[in-house]
This record gives sequence, C-alpha cells and structure tokens, in this order.
Amino acid sequence: MKTTRSANDSELAAEEKLVGSDRVLAVLSELAEHPGGIGLDEIARAVNSPKPTAHRALAALRRAGFANQDGRGHYVLGDKFLRMAFAHHEARPDHIRVQSILQVLADYHGETAHYAVLDGRSVVYRSKVDPPSGAVKLTSTVGGRNPAHATAVGKVLLAHALPDREAVRAWIGRAKLERRTEHTRVTVDELHEELERVRELGYSIDDQENEVGINCIAVAAYLTSPTVPSGAISVSAVAYRTPMQTLIDGLPRIQRIIAGLAPDA
Repeated sequence: MKTTRSANDSELAAEEKLVGSDRVLAVLSELAEHPGGIGLDEIARAVNSPKPTAHRALAALRRAGFANQDGRGHYVLGDKFLRMAFAHHEARPDHIRVQSILQVLADYHGETAHYAVLDGRSVVYRSKVDPPSGAVKLTSTVGGRNPAHATAVGKVLLAHALPDREAVRAWIGRAKLERRTEHTRVTVDELHEELERVRELGYSIDDQENEVGINCIAVAAYLTSPTVPSGAISVSAVAYRTPMQTLIDGLPRIQRIIAGLAPDA
C-alpha cells in the first residue's frame, strides 16, 4: 500500500507541475497580447486563475527574464524573451517561414505559388507549392533560375533595387537581355517604365513574358526587414485556366493571405 501511495503521490505531483507549466504559458501568451502592459487583475481574469496563481506564474516569468513590471505596476514581456524571439525569427530560413503562406495561396487559387529571391540578373526559386492533385503543374523547380527582367518576382524585386533609369542602364550594362517571348521587355526604356509601374501599383505581373501560356502576379515579401524585401511571393497560373485579370482581381486576397489573414477576412 505504501508503494502504491508513493507512486500516486508522484503522479499527482507531476500532474500539478504540468498544470503549473500550462498556467505559466497561458500567462506568457496573454502578455504577448498586451504590448502596452496589463495588470495582475486583468491577467488573472484572462487566464481564469486566482490572483495568487497568476502572480506565481508572473514571478516565475520574471525570474526567467521573460516578463517585466513597468512603473505603473503593469506586466510586459521581458527583454530576454524578446531577444530570444527576434533571434529565432531572424535565424529561421525564409523559405521555411513562407511555406505555409504558399500552401494557402496554392490551395485557394488552384495554381502554383512561389517564393523567390534576386541573385544578380536572375531569380532563384527558394520554395514552391503546387496546386492540389489533378491540376496542371508548372515545370519550375526549387533552386531553379529564370531571368529577373522576364518574371513577376524578378520585376518586383528589381523595382526596389533599381530606383531610376540610370540604375536600370547600369544593371543591364553591355549585355543584352534575353527576349524569352514576344512580350518580354528587353530595353532600358521598356524595363525602366515597367519598374516605374510596379512601384506605383505595388505589385508586378508577368503576362506571358517568361513563358508562353503562363502568367503570374507577385508582391514583395518582407521576412527579415520592414523596409527591404527578402524576396517575392507569386501566384503563377496557366493562362487559359486563370487569366491575368483574374489574378489582378484577386490581389487583395493574395495580400491578406500573405499578411496571415484568411482569404475572405
């Protein structure tokens, strides 16, 4: 009987420890919802705990450096927690962070979603999600390249990198840009005018400029900086199935999805 009681006591202690850990995490999550600070009474109500329990959870977080108390007596996330979160965010590979967004875009539009970065005169596809099974899929591959001037992802990134005509001229240099289709813009004036349009509209399109029968819309993605795009996210479609205008009409939904919201939020 003593052995059984001892085992039961150990299990109870482990369960109480788990519940305590859950309570601390609940308090931590609640702090994240209140960047301006929150009082003890409000925290206790929000996590459905007695004030002493909430206070113990806050004390544990403060000891760990995950919570602080400001001059008003309100609690906020601690600097140590923020440093850890930001360090993890910056170190996390961008193509992994963007994968879930691409999946939503591909599922919603029934077309291929890409994330690409600029590398010299080319774009490199870092991530790709194809539409659901049964739909026509594109031949692009992760790690594959395409000319930046002929793609929507490339042009939206060039619009940030080449702010004026002289920058476009210097980027092209003496080399001729490849004319992938009859729609490809290959001169300094053509590309400069297109990049001006991209900056004005906030998005770029590839209207069968890289490959006949394929169109695309792209927006810049700011995964590592609020001002400098880390890459671009696009929806690429078979033209007969999803016309260019359909992609443009769907731009607000694409932007909301990229912002982490539901398509019809």
